[in-house]
Amino acid sequence: MLFGETLVIAVQSIRGNLFRASLTTLGIVIGVAAVITMVALGTGARAAIDEQMEALGGDILSINSSSWFSRGVARQTNTLTTADARALAIDGRHLGGVVPEINGRQQVKYGNRNLNVTIIGTTPNYPEVHHFNLAAGRMFTEADDSARRRVAVLGSEIPGMLDADAASLLGRTLQIRSISFEVIGILGSKGSWGWRNPDDDIWVPLSTAQFRVTGNDLVETISARVRDGATIEQAMLDIERILRREHGLLPGTDNDFAIFNRKQFLDSRQEATEVFTYLLAGIAGVSLVVGGIGIMNIMLVTVTERTREIGIRKAMGATRGNILLQFLVEAMMLCLFGGGLGLAVGAAAAYFLAEFAGWQTQISSASVITAFTFSAAVGLIFGMWPAKRAAGLDPIDALRYE
Repeated sequence: MLFGETLVIAVQSIRGNLFRASLTTLGIVIGVAAVITMVALGTGARAAIDEQMEALGGDILSINSSSWFSRGVARQTNTLTTADARALAIDGRHLGGVVPEINGRQQVKYGNRNLNVTIIGTTPNYPEVHHFNLAAGRMFTEADDSARRRVAVLGSEIPGMLDADAASLLGRTLQIRSISFEVIGILGSKGSWGWRNPDDDIWVPLSTAQFRVTGNDLVETISARVRDGATIEQAMLDIERILRREHGLLPGTDNDFAIFNRKQFLDSRQEATEVFTYLLAGIAGVSLVVGGIGIMNIMLVTVTERTREIGIRKAMGATRGNILLQFLVEAMMLCLFGGGLGLAVGAAAAYFLAEFAGWQTQISSASVITAFTFSAAVGLIFGMWPAKRAAGLDPIDALRYE
């Protein structure tokens, strides 16, 4: 029996019981659709993290005062100063830019609108180090910082929160902690990461924040960008060497500061996302196995129903291999049909999640190939037993079967 003839017989058999075949492939459809959707969500999440890493700067190190424990309670005392930031900027061989920062949530008033947002006191090179772009206006300058001028640069979401047009805010005055600040610039959108959303922050000159808001020269965070060509490990050693010298720490004593690697945090998030994606895809893959069991069950019923037909084919010269191939092809066609339909359903689900739920999805060719291969494997594995049973029937007994 030629393979083409086997395909024709398989198609005729499936068409003869189209409703039953459709119900049989339902498990495969659901399984493949679930796998495609879950992998698309996971791939989209990884792509989003990559975009965050590029936008937020995976080459930025954050330095904070280290925490210590007293009577089981975590405590922290600021040990970083503007002098530390200057020392890092001057002596850091592997640092491309250093930015001291102080921040805190303050009440902001503009017209009849009141906000409680994060105010960041920093230096003019903040956008350069943190990879920000100016959307309108200008960044404050060294002269603004030295003169402690009351000027402010807004995050991209602040105008919307104030119910004002971004361009119209330039040159206007808003109140920060009841102190008037002139709006001189608006930064471009950056996007949130973790619990932080820099787009709803407000930046003011460091000296202005220190002497008009906090009243001291301590800083909470120093951000340092790794110089091009240098590694993160080299930059971290650079920071540790300089700060231990500035703080007069003796050999053997613990650091009174901590260095946070943002890239490591984003890598951890990506690894967790991958594990979660594989877990969900594995759970969805159970549906494929269940669907395979359903196909095996139906194929066993089909063998029983077509026992006399099998006997006639064997009497006319069909070999065991011909019968085996015929039923295997039928099982695999059911699975591949279900796999194709499942792929369409999964792609539609991923599209609707991206369009209406706002989730980032991305269907990869690897997931499509894997889903199709797995569905074909299900047809082969779960169709083998019914096919072997059909091929092993005695032609005389099969012809006598009623």
